[in-house]
Amino acid sequence: MGKSIDTRLLTELTEQSEDLHSDATRATRAALEEFHENTQEAHEGRPVRTRRWWRPGILGGAAAGAVLLGNSRAAAATADDVMALQTAASIENLAVNVYTTAAGLPFIKGGNAVVVAFIDKTTAQHRAHAQAFNAAAVKAGGKEQTGPDPKYAAIVQQALPTIKGPADVVKLAITLEDVAAQTYTKNVSQVSDPALRQLFGSVAPVEAQHKAVLLAVQALLAADLAAQIKLPPDAAALPAAAGSVGFPDAFYPTKDASPITEGAVK
Repeated sequence: MGKSIDTRLLTELTEQSEDLHSDATRATRAALEEFHENTQEAHEGRPVRTRRWWRPGILGGAAAGAVLLGNSRAAAATADDVMALQTAASIENLAVNVYTTAAGLPFIKGGNAVVVAFIDKTTAQHRAHAQAFNAAAVKAGGKEQTGPDPKYAAIVQQALPTIKGPADVVKLAITLEDVAAQTYTKNVSQVSDPALRQLFGSVAPVEAQHKAVLLAVQALLAADLAAQIKLPPDAAALPAAAGSVGFPDAFYPTKDASPITEGAVK
């Protein structure tokens, strides 16, 4: 314990999650509009133009650097693009299901107000992400993915009977947020159209931010400091790891990213 801990950590993580999502929503909307134009041009046999969509400040971290690959020549959407979008939608659908289920658990619903607010905002954000990925999949000539990711749906089904308290919910949510962030970060280099790179790159940092908040909450629960999940926390009561636990990676990893086929519509 120490008094050098930044008392604004949990406050900033929560506020930044909403701010980052607002920025990402604008980037996502621009990506969908550009992707629609790209597909129209490709369908009509016209040269597909490369548009400059990125500006400093709208994205951060490894995803922002990777998305700059979008400056390469645009191309018509491929079958791999469609599957990547459908898999992303399946991950988002599962996240919505898990957070909705968690919100109804007695120890969550009647528990910490900060956690309840986080779940409510995060559920809405995942629902918006699913809609964006499905909209792009349809524009690319594919079908909407309305089901959950099959691999992680099975993991969730196994985990649900073992959930006894908030720490179990947080652990499961961290798993889903991490696979989403890793998958979308990797997708940036896998899809063919710059606008799709923008789409994945705009959502990946939001999921990484969700994970950061959850890691901070997990650390407080593990230290038996659930009372400090508040805004602002008591600096003197925080563990030393509170200032860094939410950001364990300098560059976001992709080794556990889901393959593009995992949640594709069969």
